[in-house]
Amino acid sequence: MPTTKPSGPPTIRMYNVGFGDCFLLTFPYATGDRHVLIDFGSFPKPKGAPKNFMEAIARDIAARCQGGRLAVVATHRHADHISGFATNAGGTASGDIIRALKPDVVVQPWTEHPDAAQDAHKPALRAAALGFHRSLAAMERFAAALVSRIDRLPRFIARDLRQTLRFVGEDVISNVPAVKNLMTMGRRKPRYVSAGRACGLETFLPGVKIHVLGPPTLDEAPDIRSYADKSDEYWLRRRRIVLQGTGGSPPGARAADPPLFPRAPRRSAGRPPAHAAWFIARMRQAYADELLGIVTQLDDVMNNTSVILLFEAGGQKLLFSGDAQLENWSYALRTYRKLLNGVTVYKVGHHGSLNATPRTLWRILTEADTAAPSAAFRTFLSTQAGIHGGKHGNPTEVPRRPLVDDLRGKSRLVTTLDQTDFGQAKTVTL
Repeated sequence: MPTTKPSGPPTIRMYNVGFGDCFLLTFPYATGDRHVLIDFGSFPKPKGAPKNFMEAIARDIAARCQGGRLAVVATHRHADHISGFATNAGGTASGDIIRALKPDVVVQPWTEHPDAAQDAHKPALRAAALGFHRSLAAMERFAAALVSRIDRLPRFIARDLRQTLRFVGEDVISNVPAVKNLMTMGRRKPRYVSAGRACGLETFLPGVKIHVLGPPTLDEAPDIRSYADKSDEYWLRRRRIVLQGTGGSPPGARAADPPLFPRAPRRSAGRPPAHAAWFIARMRQAYADELLGIVTQLDDVMNNTSVILLFEAGGQKLLFSGDAQLENWSYALRTYRKLLNGVTVYKVGHHGSLNATPRTLWRILTEADTAAPSAAFRTFLSTQAGIHGGKHGNPTEVPRRPLVDDLRGKSRLVTTLDQTDFGQAKTVTL
């Protein structure tokens, strides 16, 4: 008999990759299971994780897919979402293991299309799309150059800020082996999707309704190129980073640097006069803000290119949103709001950050008139504490505590938070 619909409820496996995402969705059919792997990445490698734990995850995925078929979704190109797709010369990397499964199709955002500049859906916007891609490429090159020179930054850049620059910079650098593997591993041509358009999973999962809610194209939402510093939708507003030791000579300053004006009077040995100290401190702040601003801008823009998928199967609604932030979500909330009623599974965006689960979305998912029954509403949070955010006294830690509190209080939360069994999966059959 032809395969027309799943024969039972779907199963979700959330692998503990530390700070990253790796979800394997399994839909049972009479003719054999069909699997959708949504993201496979970890960055940085979690402390205490076994050697080659990503390869172990890939082998477990391969074992789960024996006798079934696989499709792959890479929501966006950040390392913590695609690093596991990387290959090596010996053919033994985690990406080689996934490639050997011969996925039917690979789904990625439209921004990953090799010809995206010529495929912006409206001819008048080709120039805008080309400029967008050029700016992303330029910021990636900047991030790569910055990471390679972290140890040569001026000493007034505090150590924790250096660590932030290294972390964000390395996460946004293009992972060429993973990107190339994703472009060529599918049996069919890869699908590069945007909001409201078919994603190629419709024939792969018969009887399952699949909606692409994001990302929009530039004509639909030009603001995906930017990031709002302030919004009532955030769980907290971002604060300005303050450098350590900028009130005078910073810790570790090089005493051997010659003064710019050697004959100018100095108030005290080794310290500039007050008016000069004020100016120096602000110039140093501006220098650090510029560095961090460029790499975080790329980080935010990449997040806003995330694919947002909504699966409807057997009375369940499964919402997977990658790292989509407010600008991406704003379009989905305007255009597909009714589809979000009654969601039973929500993959928490961007590992629980302050800006990836807009409060409007959360109200739709949890308010009585639009929400699924509380006993049926599950949230999945793949994250690790202490990796990102919360620096310089800013309460911007990932995951954000008020959000986690709401997840625990208003849903059945499944999370990898603070777990140390890296490489293991939490399995939930809906």
